[in-house]
Amino acid sequence: MQFIDLSAQQKRIRGNIEAAINRVLHHGQYIMGPEVNELEERLADFVGVRHCISCSSGTDALLIALMALDVGPGDEVITVPYTWISTAEVIALLNATTVFVDVQPDTFNMDPDRIEAAITPRTKAIMPVSIYGQAADMTRINAIAQKHKIPVIEDAAQSFGATHNDRRSCGLSTIGCTSFFPSKPLGCYGDGGAVFTEDDGLADKMRQIRNHGQKVKHQHPLVGINGRLDTLQAAILLEKLEIFPEECRLRREAGQRYNELLSGVPGIQTPVIAPGNTSVYAQYTILTENRDALTKALQQKGIPSVAYYAVPLHLQGAFADLGHQPGGFPVAEHVAAQCLSLPMSPYLTEKDQKAVAAAIR
Repeated sequence: MQFIDLSAQQKRIRGNIEAAINRVLHHGQYIMGPEVNELEERLADFVGVRHCISCSSGTDALLIALMALDVGPGDEVITVPYTWISTAEVIALLNATTVFVDVQPDTFNMDPDRIEAAITPRTKAIMPVSIYGQAADMTRINAIAQKHKIPVIEDAAQSFGATHNDRRSCGLSTIGCTSFFPSKPLGCYGDGGAVFTEDDGLADKMRQIRNHGQKVKHQHPLVGINGRLDTLQAAILLEKLEIFPEECRLRREAGQRYNELLSGVPGIQTPVIAPGNTSVYAQYTILTENRDALTKALQQKGIPSVAYYAVPLHLQGAFADLGHQPGGFPVAEHVAAQCLSLPMSPYLTEKDQKAVAAAIR
């Protein structure tokens, strides 16, 4: 059994992908070719915002967003300690200060009740993470941010295709950022990402930042990065986007089936999807006090599992200068100590899910 089955998807659309790659090979515009612009238009339409700017990775998407908001030394950015390192890494790269707030015990997303206490005159942005496939409580987070006139960047690397109050992830805040890493709900065959916004000025600035700060050729009014998405990856994503809505549905069905199969198993907390949310289940993640024993037992039956973010960011050496100690963010630490992600993909069969559930029981 595969943890994330990319081969089943590729088998389904391999001919279309090969044809798309072949078109790029024939026109030879490997950087900023026509597929890039087409992809950006289709992704913006999918999310329901005016602007999509594709880029080289989800990490660079976050970096571009922060740079567009002029985050730098002396500034603070509020985010969560239970996430992949990119979320806080980009803040540190700009020599700004990461301010962590704890997560909710059911969704594992940013706890809105803890945000206002973390806001200071130096707060430049709030960056909630839409973990494991569902958005944070963006309605409450946006209301707090608006009250304090602070922009919000949604780290939606895992939730592209999910909705919050009938609006799609990446279109829920000042700037939405996502990743097209191969294992993500919409993934390419390398690194890739995108930023989304309704703001014309921010969009123009982020396009410049993505391309070395260049607005027209040989004119660089801004310091930027080499953050462009390869044309080949854009071509692949265009073909995957054709089946993406169906794959989102299949992911939701697989998540619901896991919930039913694992209902009532003692010592297991299954994922909670908040009211008003849908999830694309980038991962299906349970909590268990017996993670090591369960991981070993599953492995013996040929079932892979992964403990994501088992060391939360505030306890990582990279952020030791912030001075946090164990116990500082107890919910994040509890989740990190008990989380276990099970096999998940749109092509996960009911038979395999029943085998996973039976092994857990």
